[in-house]
Amino acid sequence: MSPATETSPSPINRRQFLTGTSAAALGFTLLRPELVRGDDANRKLNLGLIGCGGRGKWIAGLFARHGGYNVAGVCDYFADRANEAGEQFKLPAANRYTGLHGYERLLAQPGLDAVAIISPPYFHPIQAAAAVDAGKHVYLAKPIAVDVPGCLTVEESGRKATEKKQCFLVDFQTRAHPDYQEVAKRIHAGQIGRIVSMDVGYQCDTYFEGMDAEFRKSNRDAQARLRAWAVDQVLSGDVITEQNIHSLDVAAWFADAAPVRAYGTGGRARPFVGNCWDHYAVIFYFPNELTVSFSSKQVGYAYDDIMCRAYGMNGTVDTHYAGKVTLRTKDDAFNGDTRNLYEDGAVRNIAAFHRAVTGGDFANTTVPSSVRSNLTTILGRMAAYGNKEVTWNEMMQKHEKLEFDTTSLQD
Repeated sequence: MSPATETSPSPINRRQFLTGTSAAALGFTLLRPELVRGDDANRKLNLGLIGCGGRGKWIAGLFARHGGYNVAGVCDYFADRANEAGEQFKLPAANRYTGLHGYERLLAQPGLDAVAIISPPYFHPIQAAAAVDAGKHVYLAKPIAVDVPGCLTVEESGRKATEKKQCFLVDFQTRAHPDYQEVAKRIHAGQIGRIVSMDVGYQCDTYFEGMDAEFRKSNRDAQARLRAWAVDQVLSGDVITEQNIHSLDVAAWFADAAPVRAYGTGGRARPFVGNCWDHYAVIFYFPNELTVSFSSKQVGYAYDDIMCRAYGMNGTVDTHYAGKVTLRTKDDAFNGDTRNLYEDGAVRNIAAFHRAVTGGDFANTTVPSSVRSNLTTILGRMAAYGNKEVTWNEMMQKHEKLEFDTTSLQD
């Protein structure tokens, strides 16, 4: 199945997109000072894309469909992907950038206003930092990083963007949806009482089989790993960070806190040569005696759900990505539906990014919560890898950096 583009009339959900896409790679954009306020709100922003894999091209199509953006440049390590995106958006060869440092050449392209970074997560911190330093507005895919140093780098980039009056938005679809926002508001207002426990899960079919099959046939060098980034622990951050973050982000949002410690386990069952795990089970301990039980799988068939269920003293909130979002108490109820969330959330974030840039809103409120959620996944990953308890402070003090050797890659 081909990824949706701006001309696709049919809805797409997260499972359909991922099971039909074998790979993805690198993307960017920027803004001119005259496009910041007033009548200029209707002017188009020149956008650069870093990451021209399946999701990158699809996201860029949504930017183009919005009407307030002009896709002006594309970048990917691999020339075939950069050229595919360049053809899709009718760009001249000079506006198609390749190689490990192609994003730097894209950032130097005259007239760019903003960048959309849809590259493998390992590269997000350095690319976002370069974009902010270059004076560009940043639209960043989740996860923001694969390790603690990367998360702190993005946190600093967000602060710097605010100081420089630049926008920095992290693309979580759930946080952009009014129904999720409504139940979060009610939770924080105390409607379901003190939350005592949560059930959190990300259960899905076997993803990335095609990517792993291609990797199996390769010589498994750095370029092959880059094409197969989603089955590589270092480049993706493993499934708990690259994908399970969707459900753990909702848990941290509802709890309005970071976990204090976690105990975990998990492993690999599917016959992939990629080294990502395919199942996790982690208990997170949050402040105020809140216990969050998390599990995930990326194997098998017939059951898919990305959920967060919060049990309060006075009621329950039950949320499902691209599904029902409900709240129940003895006295009240809320019934929501997010069935087309995968696309709707991105569309809402793209619109919010345009409003922020042209309206001069540089608060960049999505950054701190994204850092917290990303670090939560890393805490769970560390606990599971060690099959032990790890505290938040231990994780931060260890400051472990994942390393990918890029010396054999082309500049």
